[in-house]
Amino acid sequence: MNPAPASARLWWALAALPLAFLGLFFLWPVGSVLARGLAEGGDLGGALAVLARPRTMRALGTTVALALAGTAGSLALGVPAAWALSRFSWRFSRGVRALVTVPFVLPTIVVAAAFSALFARSGLLGSWGLDQSPVAIVLALVFFNVSVVVRIVGGAWEALSPRLADAARTLGASRARAFWRVTMPALRPAIVSAAAVVMLFCSTSFALVLVLGGSRVRTIETEIYLQVNQFLDLRAAAVLAVVQVAFVGVALAVSARAGRGRAPVAVGGARGPRGLERVGVAAALAPTLLLMALPLAALVERSLRTADGHGFDHYAALFAQPARGVLPVPVWQAAVNSVVTALVATALAAAVGLVTAQLVAARTRRATALEGVAMLPLGVSSVVVGLGLLLTLNRSVLGVDLRASWWLVPIAQAVVALPLMLRVLLPAARAIDPRLRAAAATLGASPWRVWWNVDARLLRSAAAGALVFAFAISLGEFGATVFVARPDRPTLPTAIARLLSRPGIENVGMAFAAAVLLALITGGVMLLSDRLRTRVGAEL
Repeated sequence: MNPAPASARLWWALAALPLAFLGLFFLWPVGSVLARGLAEGGDLGGALAVLARPRTMRALGTTVALALAGTAGSLALGVPAAWALSRFSWRFSRGVRALVTVPFVLPTIVVAAAFSALFARSGLLGSWGLDQSPVAIVLALVFFNVSVVVRIVGGAWEALSPRLADAARTLGASRARAFWRVTMPALRPAIVSAAAVVMLFCSTSFALVLVLGGSRVRTIETEIYLQVNQFLDLRAAAVLAVVQVAFVGVALAVSARAGRGRAPVAVGGARGPRGLERVGVAAALAPTLLLMALPLAALVERSLRTADGHGFDHYAALFAQPARGVLPVPVWQAAVNSVVTALVATALAAAVGLVTAQLVAARTRRATALEGVAMLPLGVSSVVVGLGLLLTLNRSVLGVDLRASWWLVPIAQAVVALPLMLRVLLPAARAIDPRLRAAAATLGASPWRVWWNVDARLLRSAAAGALVFAFAISLGEFGATVFVARPDRPTLPTAIARLLSRPGIENVGMAFAAAVLLALITGGVMLLSDRLRTRVGAEL
């Protein structure tokens, strides 16, 4: 038998798993939402009429304005912080770097709760009058995305040799001229890529706008949610979903194009700041650290505040049955629901992601096509994914009524986590030298044994990190979960959102205490991920 056709058949047999999963739980639901909404009425005029509505135009304008403001603010704080953390090293630099990256792993509902605690009328900065304002949302977007800028731009800055700027200064250029003529052109691709990624995140921050904007601020995502839940207007929701997909697609295309142009010049080592550089490092980091510390401190303080002062009453209330009509189960039960569904979602994403990573590691046409399909969920808001699952899987699928079960929640979370998991796995899979597989096969190893002794061992570190990362994403997922979670089986993020929407210091206090709990669980999971990856990497 010719080995090439056999290998191709095996590839397609394995590819059937991710294609079936994405086809059933992503392409079909999202496609059905768009087709069912846009086809209603039979002409394009209806869709244009939806776009021409004043509330739709306001939602579009607000989305663009918030995304631009959030991106500008993230760059304004993130680029100086990237300079301070990538070019210099001092006694507490690792701790500062860890603090700056904390928002990257926090669920959006936790960030929303933190800024709500900060700017609410009884909050630390309640006198500023920023509750339910666009300014509060922009600050929350900056809080959430500064770490993205630090990661992307800081990585590029670490790759630049300071000798290039030193050479320019030797030739007579001032420090400022050397920076603008030498350093900035080298960093421009990284900055553009970071801006595109931040723009993407800012335009898909559903929980932040829903909690912090209230009824005053509406974006495309919250308008989709309102059109479905309040007005039952699927047509308008579908039109807005198309606009959201286009917006995110442009951001992804810009990010990919900028990323291809990024190449390190040399590797420069960090050193301790000297003289006025210490002042510059402090000035570069102070605004970012203040923005990181204030909301988190406000969240913890509000979780401890009671009617009689401060105490742990709200944390104790997490284990009691809430008042009737607030939550159907205690908050601790919602936390258990979150952990269980996140574990199931991680297992689903791992089964699909590990196979997909192996199949697309080789840069062939079919591998590139499969990678493109697997990355499609990045280009669609999780709100659209949740809506699609709710509308299409309301029937028996393979003999299982998914809408009447809790399985829709981990399925939605797995769809959201899959492309991000692949982002972690693919670089490691593509770094495996194919000569290692060839050598093992030459020594008589079967394809299965080659995979187990070569690929599996070399992917252990990346797979461990990807699994824990997928668990953390699933644990804090809100946009899709809010559509498909059963009322009697809430997750911790949906329970927090519901408590925040209820009046009374007890309900709000429980929400803040639950947000602290979710932040601690997520932080512990990510810490475990780092230690696990380090230990597995050392074993290899």
